[in-house]
Amino acid sequence: MDVSNDKKIALKKILAWYGDPKAEAFLTLGGYAGTGKTTLLALLRKILFQKEVKMKVAFAAFTGKATQVLQHYLQDNNVLYKGDSVSTIHGLIYSIMENERHEIIGWKKKDKIKADLIIIDEASMVDQKIWLDLLSFDVPILAVGDHGQLPPVQGSFNLMEVPMIRLEDIHRQAQDNPIIKLSIQARQTGQIAIGKYGQFVRKLSKNDPEANDLLENYLSSYNQDTLVLCGYNNTRVKLNNYIRTLLGFESPLPSSGDRVICLRNNQQKALFNGMLGKLAWIKSIDDDFYEIKINWDDNETAFEGLAVKKQFSANSVLNWSPATRQLTLKADLFDFAYALTVHKAQGSQSKRVILFEERFKQMSDLDYRRWLYTAVTRAQEELIILGD
Repeated sequence: MDVSNDKKIALKKILAWYGDPKAEAFLTLGGYAGTGKTTLLALLRKILFQKEVKMKVAFAAFTGKATQVLQHYLQDNNVLYKGDSVSTIHGLIYSIMENERHEIIGWKKKDKIKADLIIIDEASMVDQKIWLDLLSFDVPILAVGDHGQLPPVQGSFNLMEVPMIRLEDIHRQAQDNPIIKLSIQARQTGQIAIGKYGQFVRKLSKNDPEANDLLENYLSSYNQDTLVLCGYNNTRVKLNNYIRTLLGFESPLPSSGDRVICLRNNQQKALFNGMLGKLAWIKSIDDDFYEIKINWDDNETAFEGLAVKKQFSANSVLNWSPATRQLTLKADLFDFAYALTVHKAQGSQSKRVILFEERFKQMSDLDYRRWLYTAVTRAQEELIILGD
């Protein structure tokens, strides 16, 4: 493993924190894309095993997909030891509640976690409620995330806003990656020029007539490994409708097989803002509600329940106003997920990202740099940007 100087310093600080019984209950580690955060976690686990063989570490991430990526990396590097676990944060700290027919009726916080250390990956996604629940177990927590990304949408809580330890040196293997190069440009300047940066990385001009044909080809081949991102909600609605038409959906109403996203947390039902999945089936109940089943991408427990009809193709998330309160109390909120705003895509990554570059007038230069950086770093292999 590549051990840069900043990783050595970070490891020394983490080990000193963990070995100090009077230290704070948690430590935050921030790292930009390409700095080797996961490499550091693997190194840390190996060192901790050498110090204490019977130690148990609970690794967790906000989404199932991030959990799977973390687990594969730790397994490939042979640093998952007896007693260790890798799960979603929800699976780590909450238990399923079932009725007598073994149907899931909710979730409750566990009484205890059998671990000596909790390591949270993608910690920038953690909201205040979950963070307080994590702290309540009185187990030391190392929270790891990217401090260059956008802050969470809801509330003012931002766990990774000022990390206690930072990784900022891009390690050698990542320096030639065109997506990492563009992420650095986005973070430092907020500007990416029109051009081709690699076989699968390019920026197209929205004023180029050929760009529309290229984009139609890209969007026509949409699949589960594609993220289409934009800034404005009205752009998102138009793109969702357009992509559904390209894919052969004849009705503007949601149908079996449609890609959907959860738009609001409901911890009792294990629903979290930003979860992505596919409609297994859908049935209209009345003028206000659908009954649906969603199979999540991350192989988490499927959701079955009511969805608010008015939320599909709406320009904003239905709130708790008097006009919608009765609807939003009775059912959960979902929408089409072929195109997402960058804010909603936090925590998700995909092999291919198609980005429609849009800047809100009220955005500061810093906010826009974070927005663009977050968008670029959603891509794993292929990135297509449309902009000026």
